[in-house]
Amino acid sequence: MSGIDSSRPADAPEAGGLLERPLTLTVHSLPAAGGAALRDAAATRAGRIKMLLLFLVAASPVIASYFTYYVIRPEGRRNYGELIEPQRPLPPISGIDADGREVPLPTLKHQWLFISVADSACDAQCERHLYLQRQLREGLGKDKARMDWVWLRTGERAFPQRLRAALQPATVLWVDEAQLAAWLQPAPGQRLSDHLYVVDPMGHWMMRFPAEADPAKMRRDLERLMRASASWDQPGRPEGKVP
Repeated sequence: MSGIDSSRPADAPEAGGLLERPLTLTVHSLPAAGGAALRDAAATRAGRIKMLLLFLVAASPVIASYFTYYVIRPEGRRNYGELIEPQRPLPPISGIDADGREVPLPTLKHQWLFISVADSACDAQCERHLYLQRQLREGLGKDKARMDWVWLRTGERAFPQRLRAALQPATVLWVDEAQLAAWLQPAPGQRLSDHLYVVDPMGHWMMRFPAEADPAKMRRDLERLMRASASWDQPGRPEGKVP
């Protein structure tokens, strides 16, 4: 019969042949890393973990004290002084001491700093602040060795001789007012000289007391700071860091 030959060509695949067979893949394994390379990678990871753990152990007292002060707030009372956020590190500027020597401000760290700012002429408000700084620091008892009384003078460079004897326990530095104002700042509507300031031992400005501050409330804040940092802060500076 003429027409299409319906017979299967000799070379056609049988039913269930190649087209209907499942596809199979051959997976060749990758070459195994050398034992030395694996050991080196493991040692590197272990070293990094150890370094991280050592850092956390060393920093834990500082972290705990700041968490206690800023978050838990001992005694359940709100701090009187205004906390500065973010904290500001001591600037890379220098002051001039009573003997005319240059003292970089960053060398003041490693102690708590209780700071006043005023013109060298030192008016009545300035004298009141200096008196409060001395009295409140003395009131800390044995902890006073961990806090420095600091007066940052502006205006005339000449040291006020009438105050020299009274200021023997203090750190007194003349600083450029414009440079200082780029670091410390007063509350809105106030002057830089209206406040007393606190810098922590790591060199960060962290608190500003209000103008005409209540001495009793300031004392409570300072005592709480001393208690919160007692586990990690020691009096004095490392050798070579004394201004």
